[in-house]
Amino acid sequence: MSRKLALALALAATPLLAGCGLHPLYAGGGHAAIAQGLEDVDVPAIPGQQGWLMRNALMDRMHPDGRKASTGRYRLDVRLDDKLEGLGVLANDTVGRERRTLRARYQLVDTATGDILLDATAGSDAGIDVVSSEYATVAAEQTALENLTRVVADRIVTSLAVRLRQEAAKGESVR
Repeated sequence: MSRKLALALALAATPLLAGCGLHPLYAGGGHAAIAQGLEDVDVPAIPGQQGWLMRNALMDRMHPDGRKASTGRYRLDVRLDDKLEGLGVLANDTVGRERRTLRARYQLVDTATGDILLDATAGSDAGIDVVSSEYATVAAEQTALENLTRVVADRIVTSLAVRLRQEAAKGESVR
């Protein structure tokens, strides 16, 4: 009896869920307007090792097939701030823990008009144990940077996709 009641309630709620206003961001896959808009974003070189990692992560997410933007309708300017702080000083005056913080300030620029469509920041941080092996600590710092780069790149691309979706909703073409 309870199964039939649960099924009836689920079927009755289905029309209500359709009107909730949630829509998949990437509906239509690689041919969707958002995916096409992301392919039109050019990412100029970003200085430093952190910049190289960030640009590659952004390009991997916006151009999954490896093709670069042909029209370059948009430009994504990114400035990075990478900090490594020592925390947890031990009894022998050595650092026992570090925190690596990666912040990105980015602007989405319409290359045709020069208008800034999006000006935002994204960031993340990670804790690192400092061990007696200097090599292991340096390797952990590098791994933390690579992981933080992927997290921040995901946040940037999500923010860009939402903004491009808003542009498309206003009736402007994103391609």
